[in-house]
Amino acid sequence: MSIEPIAPPKFPLGWEEWVAMPDLGLPAIKAKVDTGARTSALHAVRVEPFGSEAKPQVRFIMHPDPDDPSIEVVCSARVKDKRMVTSSNGQSELRYVIQTEATIGGKTLPIDISLTNRETMGYRMLLGRSAIQGDMSVRPTESFLQDTLSYDVYRKRRKSSVKQRPLRIGILTQSPKNYSNRRMIEAAEARGHTIETIYTSRCYMAINAHKPEVHYDGKPLERYDAIIPRIGSSITFYGMAVVRQFEAMGVYVLNMADSIGKSRDKLLAHQLLGQHGLGMPTTAFAKSARDTKGILDLVGGSPVVVKLLESTQGRGVVLAETRKTASALIDAFRGLDAHFLVQEFVREAGGSDIRAFVVNGKVVGSMMRTAAPGDFRSNVHQGGSVKKIRLSKDERRAAIRAAKILKLDVSGVDILRAESGPKILEVNSSPGLQGIETATGKDIAGAIIECIEANVPTIYRVGHKS
Repeated sequence: MSIEPIAPPKFPLGWEEWVAMPDLGLPAIKAKVDTGARTSALHAVRVEPFGSEAKPQVRFIMHPDPDDPSIEVVCSARVKDKRMVTSSNGQSELRYVIQTEATIGGKTLPIDISLTNRETMGYRMLLGRSAIQGDMSVRPTESFLQDTLSYDVYRKRRKSSVKQRPLRIGILTQSPKNYSNRRMIEAAEARGHTIETIYTSRCYMAINAHKPEVHYDGKPLERYDAIIPRIGSSITFYGMAVVRQFEAMGVYVLNMADSIGKSRDKLLAHQLLGQHGLGMPTTAFAKSARDTKGILDLVGGSPVVVKLLESTQGRGVVLAETRKTASALIDAFRGLDAHFLVQEFVREAGGSDIRAFVVNGKVVGSMMRTAAPGDFRSNVHQGGSVKKIRLSKDERRAAIRAAKILKLDVSGVDILRAESGPKILEVNSSPGLQGIETATGKDIAGAIIECIEANVPTIYRVGHKS
């Protein structure tokens, strides 16, 4: 007498089930199981393709809860196909098809999903027969035979629990091939994102209340998830206007226009840092030529550093070693109607300063920059050398506070080591990466991309600040 083997129990599905798709940032969706449809379908609006032809991607908005359309989830995925799909009412539609992992009960499997607007449907997802695999079977008279989930997860979950999705990132720059931009492109692409360079000066703006836009090469730019402003000092005013326009469009901007403006205005930056009690070299600013003697007295006499407000990379910064030289230099700058600061020269710094690179409220790298022989400016662009250095607690705290005061997500904070403690020279809103990565050996570009990932919103509440 032979004994028939007992068949393993089937994995039963009801005609409706809860599905989770973590790669899309969707932890709970109520789906209708429909064996009459071959491919699964997912509700999607504002479907936007992006990426290259070799690696096409698509971004879309998903409203998971039919009873609460104020919840919006931004999803991104690689495009697997684009095909004509005929719905149950006989209408044909060209749809993007993506592949993602879906979890039903204790089973996780890859499924193909077409994207379509299901706003009028009772279910935001339809589970087709191609997703019913292996030992899965459907019991059409029963429902919710697997784990029960809840839409409350969208109201309660934290950003850290959301799986990272592919992002579309833009770099505003006039020099797309420089080291810093190349490194950020490499870091973003290594993490599965699409990143594009945008010439700042070629942008122009449509400013209105209903649909603000940035136009480029004759057409409006598609929506970006994030913008990295790399605004040169020669184009600060226009660059800030472009950044503000992206902000008005609801795009996450790594450093906002207001923060860039505060950091570029050295006088304002010093005033703000001084109001919060941060140490700085004694600084004077005035307009009248009669104030030359008073200015020098305020900063303790010669030697002094005279610095143009618009200076960058060490240009427009001059050391006046005698009182006579300082007076002549101040009078010359006034004759040019240039705005400038006069600062005490911190002799004990010995021609060196510290660059602390702050990303998302943390120091991710630090280096000491030392001036070339015969120069007092430690900038790498002026021939200075760099080496890795460990910050003191006071230096680290000062760098983080300075970035926070100016509300910069990414900044290079320049500090002098003085006998009285750390003194902040400057806060740079577009710090270069070559020196800091060379000195520290750290992936600073990767830290910047991680900052973007941490701050780009995934879940929005319509009518609320995201």
